[in-house]
Amino acid sequence: MTSETGSAETPLAPLVTDAPAKPPRVWKFWGTLLWGIVIFVAMFCGQIAVVAFFLIKQGNGLDLDTMKGVMGGGLTISLSVVAGLPAVLAAIWLATRVARAKFADYLALRWPGWKALLIGAVMLGVLITCWDLLSKALGREVAPGFMTDVLKSAQADGALWLLVLAFCVGAPVTEEFFVRGFLYRGWSETFLRPLGAIVLSSLVWTLMHLQYDWFFLGEVFSIGLLLGYLRYRYHSTWLTVVVHGINNLAATIQTIWLANQS
Repeated sequence: MTSETGSAETPLAPLVTDAPAKPPRVWKFWGTLLWGIVIFVAMFCGQIAVVAFFLIKQGNGLDLDTMKGVMGGGLTISLSVVAGLPAVLAAIWLATRVARAKFADYLALRWPGWKALLIGAVMLGVLITCWDLLSKALGREVAPGFMTDVLKSAQADGALWLLVLAFCVGAPVTEEFFVRGFLYRGWSETFLRPLGAIVLSSLVWTLMHLQYDWFFLGEVFSIGLLLGYLRYRYHSTWLTVVVHGINNLAATIQTIWLANQS
């Protein structure tokens, strides 16, 4: 019995708990491929915007030779590489966001340690030395003509520092986040397994360097295989960024030295 002023206590309604959060996903073969196209298009748009700016700046009456000079200029290429970086980062962030995954975890952005860096640098040095010896044995130039022309153009424009920054920092971060970070991560968890993912991502990376001839494309592909192995062995994309940067810095210094000798 209750008092006149009181009332029986009503039972509490059961607590409603939130549904468990869905676990992050990994984009598999086709998802990685489609998102890879989106990321590549974003990078291309960022780079082509810079080229378009310089072409418009030239004004009317552009002939083919002038267009080639603008598009192949050291300053244009430097700024286009730099402009491609934020576009790629934004596209990859969107892809990982849709997958409900953390950006750094998805791309394996963890520091590998000095031993891994040393091993990666030594392996790169051995590989590049072998290619240089083969190049000399075949009577070929050690440095690609494209690199020599771009460096000379950048020197003439007073933008050599910007080109070095773009080649040795901007390009490695952009390409490694895309290829060894995003593409490898998705493809390695499919029927391709890590080995197939290393080969396929290296092929994609090679196709991103079609400014070189067949010989240097072979060298690029072999470096891609090495970077893919390092990504697999040490589970770190930062490792491949650093080794990639070391490669580009060495190639830049070598090209500058050879150009000054001629």
